[in-house]
Amino acid sequence: MEEVCEGKDFSFPSQEEHILSYWSQIDAFKGQLARTQNLPEYIFYDGPPFATGLPHYGHILAGTIKDIVTRYQSMTGHHVTRRFGWDCHGLPVENEIDNKLGIKRRDQILEMGIGKYNEECRSIVTRYVGEWEKIVTRTGRWIDFKNDYKTMDLKFMESVWWVFDQLYQKGLIYKGFKVMPYSTGCKTPLSNFEAGENYKSVPDPEIMVAFPIVGEPDNAAFVAWTTTPWTLPSNLALCVNANFIYVKVCNKYSGKIYVVAESRLSELPTEKPKSSNSANVPSGDSKKSKSKGTSGEKTKDSAADSFEVLEKFSGASLVGKKYEPLFNYFLEFSDAAFRVIADNYVTDDSGTGIVHCAPAFGEDDYRVCIGNQIINKGENLIVAVDDDGCFTGKIADFSGLYVKDADKDIIEALKAKGRLVKLGTFTHSYPFCWRSDTPLIYRAVPSWYVWFVRVEQLKEQLLDNNKQTYWVPDYVKDKRFHNWLENARDWAISRSRFWGTPIPVWISEDGEEVIVMDSVEKLERLSGAKVFDLHRHNIDHITVPSARGPEFGVLRRIDDVFDCWFESGSMPYAYLHYPFENIELFEKNFPGHFVAEGLDQTRGWFYTLMVLSSALFGKPAFRNLICNGLVLAEDGKKMSKRLKNYPSPLEVINDYGADALRLYLINSPVVRAETLRFKKDGVFGVVKDVFLPWYNAYRFLVQNAKRLEYEGSALFVPIAVTVLQKSSNVLDQWINSATQSLVHFVREEMDAYRLYTVVPYLLKFLDNLTNIYVRFNRKRLKGRTGEEDCRMALSTLYNVLLTSCKVMAPFTPFFTEVLYQNMRKVSDGAEECIHYCSFPQEEGKRGERIEESVTRMMKIIDLARNIRERHNKPLKTPLREMVVVHPDEDFLDDITGKLREYVLEELNMRSLVTCKDTLKYASVRAEPDFSVLGKRLGKSMGAVAMEVKAMSQEDILAFEKAGEVTIASHCLKLTDIKLVREFKHPDGVTDKEMDAAGDGDVLVVLDLRPDESLFEAGVAREVVNRIQKSRKKAGLEPTDMVEVYFESLDEDKSVIQQVLNSQENYITDAVGSPLLSSDSMPLHAVLICEEIFQGIYNMSFKIRLVRPALVFKESAILALYAGNSKFALGLQIYLESRDHYCLKSEFQLGHGKIKVDCIENLPAVEVVLGEHVFLTVGDYYLTARNSC
Repeated sequence: MEEVCEGKDFSFPSQEEHILSYWSQIDAFKGQLARTQNLPEYIFYDGPPFATGLPHYGHILAGTIKDIVTRYQSMTGHHVTRRFGWDCHGLPVENEIDNKLGIKRRDQILEMGIGKYNEECRSIVTRYVGEWEKIVTRTGRWIDFKNDYKTMDLKFMESVWWVFDQLYQKGLIYKGFKVMPYSTGCKTPLSNFEAGENYKSVPDPEIMVAFPIVGEPDNAAFVAWTTTPWTLPSNLALCVNANFIYVKVCNKYSGKIYVVAESRLSELPTEKPKSSNSANVPSGDSKKSKSKGTSGEKTKDSAADSFEVLEKFSGASLVGKKYEPLFNYFLEFSDAAFRVIADNYVTDDSGTGIVHCAPAFGEDDYRVCIGNQIINKGENLIVAVDDDGCFTGKIADFSGLYVKDADKDIIEALKAKGRLVKLGTFTHSYPFCWRSDTPLIYRAVPSWYVWFVRVEQLKEQLLDNNKQTYWVPDYVKDKRFHNWLENARDWAISRSRFWGTPIPVWISEDGEEVIVMDSVEKLERLSGAKVFDLHRHNIDHITVPSARGPEFGVLRRIDDVFDCWFESGSMPYAYLHYPFENIELFEKNFPGHFVAEGLDQTRGWFYTLMVLSSALFGKPAFRNLICNGLVLAEDGKKMSKRLKNYPSPLEVINDYGADALRLYLINSPVVRAETLRFKKDGVFGVVKDVFLPWYNAYRFLVQNAKRLEYEGSALFVPIAVTVLQKSSNVLDQWINSATQSLVHFVREEMDAYRLYTVVPYLLKFLDNLTNIYVRFNRKRLKGRTGEEDCRMALSTLYNVLLTSCKVMAPFTPFFTEVLYQNMRKVSDGAEECIHYCSFPQEEGKRGERIEESVTRMMKIIDLARNIRERHNKPLKTPLREMVVVHPDEDFLDDITGKLREYVLEELNMRSLVTCKDTLKYASVRAEPDFSVLGKRLGKSMGAVAMEVKAMSQEDILAFEKAGEVTIASHCLKLTDIKLVREFKHPDGVTDKEMDAAGDGDVLVVLDLRPDESLFEAGVAREVVNRIQKSRKKAGLEPTDMVEVYFESLDEDKSVIQQVLNSQENYITDAVGSPLLSSDSMPLHAVLICEEIFQGIYNMSFKIRLVRPALVFKESAILALYAGNSKFALGLQIYLESRDHYCLKSEFQLGHGKIKVDCIENLPAVEVVLGEHVFLTVGDYYLTARNSC
């Protein structure tokens, strides 16, 4: 190995550049693919980004996740093809060209020519491909840019055609009107998930409009409420709820008569006697009216005062009534339209309980008008708004006006007609186009779209397929995505745009003949034309002769193109050009193994993948999915180029390296679908806390390996792993085990796709490597214990570093390569690139016990150092004795055995002893947390505080173990009570002679005197520990009462009996009841659990857990019945049949007495607790002992 520089001189970004050059030199990515070519395939789907912008941290995050997983899978024995993909079609591209060319209207594109427009779009699609490749490659991601796929490629588009044809053949495609969210800015309908991307709180006009009822002698009018006045010229019906009560009311001042829902009467405007300046102005026309919720109680009262109720009737009775239309634009529909219909979608939480229906501009409007024959399904619905959102000539008075701009003119026209009842402003959340940022409208458009014939049946299939997938985090799958699938609706896949994959439907002029093209070959065969590109301008002119003969003319393609989500949802098939190529590859490996994208894709790509795969194959498209959250700027706002509130990715990489950025992103909540506030300092923290310690351990290895050469010894060659595993050195055993634990943990977490758990574990591992293994083994590593031992230690360190590099290679591809390239020089047959290596397997048995013991040893050392510092006792001053207090016998054995020399040497102690009695050297008191409890308990705080402070040591320990305690009927948790531990000096010992420190687990005592009571306390602690474990094993709750019976299995029972006698109070307090002799267990006792324990301080015993059993004083019970044994037996049987808890409660309520008068043919008697019966054997035992 070559010498390496100090950590302060090591430039991570520069070294990464060198590695990039090396990878390029050996063509590393291609080499990895070649080496794994014959291994099982691992199929990864790369969601295609748009190439019209530069990559940001969201792309880098998703790319890092994908790179880590695919590198790992490649190292674990899979062939992982990774092809970059580009989303080339759709609104982002068209919108950019529209802005570039100043295009505002659809007809401008037609005038320009679709061909010229599409080629303009094509020209910008790959504008940033070079920058993308540069940044993605610099982040360390291995992916094929040369063999990428583009959604605008002929092969990809052909497979999309095939997908559509399959759906068509399955009856899942139909043509019809659909009211959809429509972007007037982009002149195209949007899918429901696109429509939900950009909601804003905006003010809109809210108006109430009068619709005079035909044939009403009193000129009554229906009143409807709307926030979209622009839809009123297209009104064809009014809708009520048949179940509501409606009222006809007369305004006491104006005489106007209105019909509204009774529950909404308060929303009508109040009117006062007319004055000279109020003529022709509706009383509700006030700018003070801001929203539908401003009426308040006063308005309700005044509305009731202003109107007289003339008549009440059901909504059902209004159905069929005709009314006078607002405008004369649709008089041709008069026979069927302008009448009242009913539907339950009408609610009484807003408006008037009467909804105006314009079927061309509302989903429910369209549905109820079809259902009530206002219009007929299949007929050409008149949509009086063009693609630009302007009124057509059909609406003569407002022709050419943009609908939102026409609101004020329509309101003025209604006012002039005397139809305006109320005018105000309504602020609500309204959808805007995510691309053009213009308000959406709902508009009926003829559309080809996926139609799930059996919606309920297919919905169940979608939900079932979702269950077959594995998501990280799982709540996104089980909640967000599940809910979206639960409400799955027909998906409109057509767009009336230009730059996209054309929908492959050719139709005859009379509409009777339809051909769906599933391939280029079919189109060429039927048309006789040569096809070289599938975009509109290259195929729209192609016609197909009618199969019915020349007299029927030709078939022409419909104008629409696919929603680009349909293309990306087809990606699993189209990127392979399936089914035209790669049939075996696809069919053997579908569903794909892995996808990863952001949380927003639950309604986007993840959804379209699931829908199409379920429709085509009845399967999910993927098996495993990682869903990441959003990366925000440090201030919590969205990253903005305009605000410049974040550093550029290349700036961060050039300062700290791509590996540091990768680990920073992965070790954050964003990998759990939460948000991350990006901080550049956080990336520096990764360098400081992860990479520098890692590098220093590596440098120490190299330094001492080179030292062997300088001292004239043989070159350093690492000893075989099989030999290292047999090392007798405890720290070799420990670090080997810890390394195997690292391998096990990372494999386990990576197989579960939990990337975010790996970095914290690595941090702890590196800390242990540098601060325990290297620090405590300096003498060995430096050769002071002999060359053989030195080579064993260096080889162990080498193996640990090499293994950890291989484990972390998917996460930090650059740094691990740097270390590997130097380390492989002393290993024959090593691969030329770390990413060609197999991922480490677990070798040998892990020593979980020694790993835990070493962790505790480090706690002990830290605590002892703290004591020394408090007493100004430097490490160079030897101390006589150290006591380690802990209940775990195995740990104490390790501390006094294998690890003893390290502890004594590190702390300069003469002697080390252990203790299992945690109360011997410390007391604990309880203090109520007033800041938590004060507000909650109120006046009870004082009484509760007194009881908390009065808790005994045993009470506190029981509370700490149970996690809660009930005091004065209040249940208190660990967060409610502060436990203050204080060192308890033995009598006659000052704090200068003995002191302690603990961390809640281990207590370290520095003392000059030994403690001879360790043995008995230790045994008692073990007995209690075994009892508690038996309780847990039996599934008992802390509140469950049991009696514990103990039986010694030793020949000499005197030793354990002496321990039980001396520790009786401790055991009773800890267990909650006395430890009973097994020969005192009643025959009728119910056994819960029985366990034998052996080798506890060289003693063996049996523990039985038994339900509390009653003990009767038979002579006293006989006396109750004057010696009648039959009666006495009847009483005992009755008491034994009672629920123990209820019986105990009755005795408590009766102050130790109960009256039994319910036994048939037995006289009533009074039973006294402690005189006639005992509730437990323990009670009987204590009473009997105290009476002696």
